[in-house]
Amino acid sequence: MLGCIVVDRTLVIVKPDGVERRLIGQIVGRLEAKGLRVVAAELRTLDAATAEVHYAEHVGRSYYDGLVSFITRGPVLIVVVEGPAETWKVVRTIVGATNPLEAAPGTIRGDLASDLRENLVHGSDSAESAQREIAIFFPRLA
Repeated sequence: MLGCIVVDRTLVIVKPDGVERRLIGQIVGRLEAKGLRVVAAELRTLDAATAEVHYAEHVGRSYYDGLVSFITRGPVLIVVVEGPAETWKVVRTIVGATNPLEAAPGTIRGDLASDLRENLVHGSDSAESAQREIAIFFPRLA
């Protein structure tokens, strides 16, 4: 179909450190500046049960308890953004490498984060993860 535009969605979470440091506007602004559109957003503090579902793939790893503890320590901004096909890849590029010390300048983590554990933002790491995560936080959009 000529001229057909594929629309894709992915999930972004501004983690507690991003909220505490008042970086919500900068983080969401970078996503919007890239042409992504916010279609849902909610500021809330996650309970342990929701965090455990979100991080289920990490169960049994040495850092799992720390992940759950960190993400539940204070408010997070959960955002669904919409863009072209493979929006999750666009977001991951904007966010930068998981380790801020390895993240390129110009990325969110490269410019604003300095700690591996407190790295400001989560972005879905695949189309499948995006679908699963959107269903957890915004079931009406799944």
